[in-house]
Amino acid sequence: MQYSRRQFIKSAAVIAGAAAVNPLSSAVTPSVSGSVWQSGSTQGMKKVTLKKSLGFGMIDEKLSLTEKFKLVRDLGFDGVELNSPVDLPIAEILDAKEKSGIELPSVVNKDHWKLPLSDPDPEVRKKCIQSVAASLRDVKELGGDTVLVVPGVVNEKVSYEQAYINSQNSIRELIPFAEETGMQIALENVWNNFLISPVEAKRYVDEINHPLVGWYFDIGNVLRYGWPEHWIRTLNRRIMKLHIKEFSRELMNSKGLWEGFKVDLLKGDNNWPVVMEAVREIGHTGGWLTAEVPGGNRDHLKKISMQMDEIIGYL
Repeated sequence: MQYSRRQFIKSAAVIAGAAAVNPLSSAVTPSVSGSVWQSGSTQGMKKVTLKKSLGFGMIDEKLSLTEKFKLVRDLGFDGVELNSPVDLPIAEILDAKEKSGIELPSVVNKDHWKLPLSDPDPEVRKKCIQSVAASLRDVKELGGDTVLVVPGVVNEKVSYEQAYINSQNSIRELIPFAEETGMQIALENVWNNFLISPVEAKRYVDEINHPLVGWYFDIGNVLRYGWPEHWIRTLNRRIMKLHIKEFSRELMNSKGLWEGFKVDLLKGDNNWPVVMEAVREIGHTGGWLTAEVPGGNRDHLKKISMQMDEIIGYL
């Protein structure tokens, strides 16, 4: 389904209004002719800046919510990424946010694996759409701007083509909720046997062709079958947020596929100066680098914070 010119102009007007309260959503100017993600020259752009965030589940300390937020703030993190729909009352989260000074820039939808947007059953897809819509409302209330969504899953029961068609249609059904809230739907590259090349990933969002639908690019996930700097340059302004993790091909080949993730940041196969150069070249405006690695106590989290400082230093 393609938007008509009149529908798209209406969508652009809604987004322009949302951008007044959510500047990050206006990082790309809608274009009625061609893709909204057309990339111009990056010359003369402002220096790319990245704040540090981490997944809430990484905080392995027996503390209250406010104390957890204060802890990671003291360790040098600027933000925390929650799973959504959230389990705690929004008012409690906002109180902890205010008391700690932490930011909540994004959330991860927690139903996109068990209830995929690509599922052959329309009732399953409907439940996931409802869940993502709730996440869009959650992140707006929390003061963020982005919901991470896995676009689809290919397996022995769901063909690649079926996943492609079903997931795109599901995402199109979510666009009114994104416009209503002004929040972004960011699709993440994961090991889901789907969208496994940067060219295809680019085409996928260009076919949806909406400025509130883009990519949540995971830097470590593509090392299994590619190079993150290639993906970054191809996806370009379609990247709304960045996840950071490390991966070792040597461990993958010698000990098993998932063993590749069992390596500290800066100790795997990511060429961080080259990766950050690519982030700088595209003029990335998402503003956040969020750790998605094994968590631990405050000493472990401090180490991660310092590793991220070194990586961001390559910008």
